[in-house]
Amino acid sequence: MAGQPQGRTLVIRGGALGDFLLTLPALRALRAASAHLEILGYPGFVELALGRGLVDAGRSIEYGPMAAFFARGAVKDPALREYFASFDLVLSYLYDPDGIFAENMRTAGVRRFVQGAHKPSGRLHAADELSAPLQELGLGAVDKAALLASPDSSARRSVIALHPGSGSRSKNWPAANWHELAAKLLVAYPQMRLAVIGGEADSRELEVLASLRGDPRVEFWENLDLAELAQQLQAAGGYIGHDTGVSHLAAVLDVPCLLLFGPTDPAVWAPPHEWVEILRAPANDLAQLEVPTVLAAAGKHIVSGLLASPQRNQQNLPL
Repeated sequence: MAGQPQGRTLVIRGGALGDFLLTLPALRALRAASAHLEILGYPGFVELALGRGLVDAGRSIEYGPMAAFFARGAVKDPALREYFASFDLVLSYLYDPDGIFAENMRTAGVRRFVQGAHKPSGRLHAADELSAPLQELGLGAVDKAALLASPDSSARRSVIALHPGSGSRSKNWPAANWHELAAKLLVAYPQMRLAVIGGEADSRELEVLASLRGDPRVEFWENLDLAELAQQLQAAGGYIGHDTGVSHLAAVLDVPCLLLFGPTDPAVWAPPHEWVEILRAPANDLAQLEVPTVLAAAGKHIVSGLLASPQRNQQNLPL
C-alpha cells in the first residue's frame, strides 16, 4: 500500500483535546491520500472534525459494545465487525499494550491495521511522533503546523481570549497574576475587550477572576462545547494561555498566541505554528514569571500584530 491511495481509512483517537489536535497533521495527510476518511473518537472531537471538513464521517468511541474489542476473543457485535471490516486501513492511537485490540481488529476483517503512539515519548515534537505511522504508509513528511478549516470568514474582533486554567496545577500561572494581567490589559488598551475561558476544571481560577464579571468589556466563555469554543476563538484577535488543549485549538485556528510554559517542554508540546510565541518561566516555575513580563510580551506579540494586520480586525488598537 506504500505510496498508494489509502481507500477507506479509519482513525481511532482517544485522549484529551491536545492529543487530538496534535494528531491533526496526520489526519490532514490521510485526508488528502484517502478516498474516504472517518474518525472514531469522543463526540466533541467528532463534531469538530466533521464541522471543519476534516473527515467524511465519524462515530463516537463511547459506544458500549466497543469494550469487547479490548478482551481477547470477545468480539461478538456483528454490526461493529461489519463496520471495521469496511475499512482498508485502520490507524489506532488507543492504548493497547498487549495487542488485544489490534488482534480483534484483524479478526473483525480489517485489511490493514497500524498502531500509533497513544502517548508521545518526549523524544520528538509530539506532532512528529504522532505522524510517524504515515511513513510506514509511504505518505512522507507532513505539515506539522496544520490548520483547521474555518466554516466561515468571520472578521477578527478586538478581543483577547485568556485561558487561566489547565489540566494540571503545575502548568498554571497563579490566578492572581491572571487577574492583574487582565486589569492592566484593560487599562493599557481601552478599545480592547477580554474573554475569559473556563470549564469545570478551572473553577478556582474563575473564582479569582470573578470581580471582572461586572466590567462591560469582559466576556466569560464558560463550559462551551468544543465546536462553540472553536467558533468563538476563531474570531478572537489574540489568545494567552498555558500548555493546554485549548491553546492548541487557538493555534490551529490561526489565532495569534502567547503561551506561558513552566515544567513542560515547549520543544515537545508547544504548537509549532509561527504565530505562537512561547514565554518560558524562569527555572521552569510559573510562579516566578512576573506580570509586567507577560504584559510586555502580550503588547509585542499580540497587540502589535493586530495593528500590523488590519485584515485580522476591523478596529485599530492603541499601543
